[in-house]
Amino acid sequence: MSRLGRRGTPAWVKVLIVLFALLVVAAAAAFFYARSLLGPAGGAAYTLEVKPGDTVGAIARQLEKRGIVKNARVLRLVMDRNGTAGSLKEGLYDLNGQMSAQQVAETLAGPARIPTVNVTIPEGRRIKDLPAIFEKAGFSAQGIRAALNDTALSPYASGKQKNLEGFVFPATYEFRPAEAPEDVVKEMVGRMSTEFTPANVAKAKALNLSVRDWVILASMVQAEAANDGEMPVIAGVFVNRLRDGIALGSDPTVAYGLGKDLPDLDRSAGDFTKDTPYSTYTRMGLPAGPINNPGQAALLSVINPKRTMQDGRDALYFLHAGGKIYVNHTYAEHLSDNARYR
Repeated sequence: MSRLGRRGTPAWVKVLIVLFALLVVAAAAAFFYARSLLGPAGGAAYTLEVKPGDTVGAIARQLEKRGIVKNARVLRLVMDRNGTAGSLKEGLYDLNGQMSAQQVAETLAGPARIPTVNVTIPEGRRIKDLPAIFEKAGFSAQGIRAALNDTALSPYASGKQKNLEGFVFPATYEFRPAEAPEDVVKEMVGRMSTEFTPANVAKAKALNLSVRDWVILASMVQAEAANDGEMPVIAGVFVNRLRDGIALGSDPTVAYGLGKDLPDLDRSAGDFTKDTPYSTYTRMGLPAGPINNPGQAALLSVINPKRTMQDGRDALYFLHAGGKIYVNHTYAEHLSDNARYR
């Protein structure tokens, strides 16, 4: 037997074997630990909002804190490896703690969901009412008010009135929360302009109405009508009275001219005899401008009016009573219905 055999394995070899085994174990542990960091962190669903100026590092730390990823540095390494670290876009990303780091990285590299807020402008609201509606939706009332007073945004209002009354289309809109007030108002004015098709403008012209006249009359119909079904009837009365040179006699125009709401009119205080550019009692023809922002039904009723009664005579008077509308040809008939139904 050799001397090596007699002595057995040298001590230094045993040390190397132990060290090697320890390195293998450490490497395996490191491998499995690193692999575990790529797995789901177990946090709840979370919508990440990326804003201008946000960095990948800050976003990664935020997601680690929310339990979407286990380690912010690992997420950054994955995104660097995928080449997506520079593709983070402004907007919303829907994430949850059941996603792997790779899935989170892929989601962040995809399209962002743009945040929006819905704003509803009811039919017949005045310009003065709109800033408060937008303020409730998170916009600057002052900014919206300034944009609504910029008549240059509509060729039909520019140089003719003090604001965009009548030319803001009532509807429900989706806006970005940080959208500029001017862009918000431009969109609503642009929507109104889509109603002014060549065919519709031609119908208005046939009634001797310019586009602005058409909108003014539609705003009166909007204010007078109890429902959409009444609108063509009321429009027919107004169109006939304009043709015949009869004062329109519309209460809402008086209220607008005095800066009042309709229920606040006071006949005993002389409201109906006070002269303003909007009063259709003291002045002939249309008021000086629109008195609210009419909707599509009111606009269409003016260019498609119901001008005759069932007996074929022209409709020249109307009144509301008991939830119904009564239409007459003569003032005597109108007074008779007033006495009978009111």
